[in-house]
Amino acid sequence: MNDVPANLPRTAGDLRAAGHLPRSIKQELHDNLLAKLRAGEDPWPGIVGFSRTVLPQLERALLAGHDVVLLGERGQGKTRLLRTLVGLLDEWTPAIEGAELAEHPLDPITPESRRRAAELGDALPVTWRHRDERYTEKLATPDTSVGDLIGDVDPVKVAEGRSLGDPETIHFGLVPRAHRGIVAINELPDLAERIQVALLNVMEERDIQVRGYTLRLPLDVLLVSTANPEDYTNRGRIITPLKDRFGAEIRTHYPLDVESEIAVVRQEAHLVAEVGEPLLEVLARFVRNLRESPVIDQRSGVSARFAVAAAETVGAAALRRSALTGEEPAVARPVDLDAVPAVLRGKLEFEPGEEGRETEHLVHLLRRAVAETARSRFAGLDLLPLADAVEDGHLVATGERVPGKDVLAALPELPVLHDVAARAGVGPDEPAGRIAAAVELALESLFLSRKLAKDSDDTTTVYGR
Repeated sequence: MNDVPANLPRTAGDLRAAGHLPRSIKQELHDNLLAKLRAGEDPWPGIVGFSRTVLPQLERALLAGHDVVLLGERGQGKTRLLRTLVGLLDEWTPAIEGAELAEHPLDPITPESRRRAAELGDALPVTWRHRDERYTEKLATPDTSVGDLIGDVDPVKVAEGRSLGDPETIHFGLVPRAHRGIVAINELPDLAERIQVALLNVMEERDIQVRGYTLRLPLDVLLVSTANPEDYTNRGRIITPLKDRFGAEIRTHYPLDVESEIAVVRQEAHLVAEVGEPLLEVLARFVRNLRESPVIDQRSGVSARFAVAAAETVGAAALRRSALTGEEPAVARPVDLDAVPAVLRGKLEFEPGEEGRETEHLVHLLRRAVAETARSRFAGLDLLPLADAVEDGHLVATGERVPGKDVLAALPELPVLHDVAARAGVGPDEPAGRIAAAVELALESLFLSRKLAKDSDDTTTVYGR
């Protein structure tokens, strides 16, 4: 809970004496964004991979005062981006204490607040709202009603003796209650058409219509929304007049390079064990392979959450091995990647005709990601001495119950092992689990390039001749 600073004005008179002037929500965002840009501050903390594409477009839209719709497949960070808009609001903003809507004390808009302002004058009490209270989010669902978003007649107020034509009989919905704030609607096309129609007047005419009568309210909201491009068409589930009300349509995208993909995973994943950069690179390449694969339904997309969940699964596999073997610290190794296809298969949509082959496709694409990562990490490094050692009888066993020290103990002292560890960013004096993770990646690379054989069962994998 944010504590309101004690030195802020507490009445309309104090507010006026302090020289406070009302600003529209769009002007507030405009001013604060410009201030951050001029000061060299990042207006979008935590947003990765959009700096040269999406963010400049969004900044232009906000500076122009436009309502915005973000178009993109699932898991592209649309909602996260909208939530960062809160950071562009003033930290504290005044409102009329006790008012149903968050009206500015010097600019009341409802009949009741105007009456109170006229009666109390400069004594009108003021409360202060933190910026976090001024962001309202709604997931569009088929059962959303006009009353939820706009408002409805309150039978209790009618029972008190007021007539149906009295504006004060209205129970305001989500959008009016977000007055002087940001309203975010996720998956906008999922709203029924009659609900979309109800938003038209709010966005353009700034009035609301409830049960046959119109209440003119100069609502001050920024409406932002998200949508899947497939639905956001004239042939889809969005009505054309509502499309026309949005000043900016901005396409989002998945991370454009492996480094950005890794950065997203590192930022978002809650890892219960150590997952090194090489394995994160494998998972990033794996997700990129999935997005390019013809067997995956690309209209559904492959969410960034897939890579995050994959990293968390690999970390969990390492923690389980640590608990079984007593090895500390818990460090993920390439053998832990085997847990990913089976656990996360349900997060993907496959093309028709691929039933029964889902795991096969995932294993193939994961192995390809391992090979690509190994080529990138070990480029120019001669791994044949390692292959020769294994072929000479130094078989290497690994698995969910095999600690890293046992993996290393199976091999003779080889200079190439130090080179392999260094390429993986591991020093010679680091724990055995970290060095074993690098060695396993090299062994798997030799297997995938057909320089070693591999025999696996449910719990153990053996590299040999």
